[in-house]
Amino acid sequence: MAVAGDVILRPWREADLDSLVRYADNRNVWRTLRDIFPHPYTRADGEGWLAHCAAQPDPQLQFAIEFEGAAVGGIGFERRNEVYRFTAEIGYWLGEPFWGRGIMTEAVRRATAYGFQALGVERIEAHVFSSNPRSGRVLEKNGYTLEGRLRRSVFKDRQFLDALLYSRLQTG
Repeated sequence: MAVAGDVILRPWREADLDSLVRYADNRNVWRTLRDIFPHPYTRADGEGWLAHCAAQPDPQLQFAIEFEGAAVGGIGFERRNEVYRFTAEIGYWLGEPFWGRGIMTEAVRRATAYGFQALGVERIEAHVFSSNPRSGRVLEKNGYTLEGRLRRSVFKDRQFLDALLYSRLQTG
């Protein structure tokens, strides 16, 4: 089991390229994410992602999950706008060799605290594919509540899936 102190959230760096491509180029990881996350995940994809992250203004929205000295996954936020401007969506992925070790639970805990403090949002939400119950458990361990099931709202890997909507509120 991972120790909480072993998980570090930090900005992505150019030096993360090899590790990023190694862990992101995995069909089992891709199956849990939106199609904007490519498969196969190439070196050019990694270079593009790192350039995108480097160009983002503060406050930071995207972080590498570092474990045992390497970037083994990613976690970040997408800010909403207009009447949803006090809401952010959290999203994350972890390299398959690191699943089931408590790493993502700790990363979500730290990212959630950051989201409320640095982004000034009232609500953080996550959309989880029904085919990924482990992700729901990570959120529940971090105080997120299942709000609903969006039936057959996702088409991934040639099949329709439900999306589960989780949220955590800053207050009350």
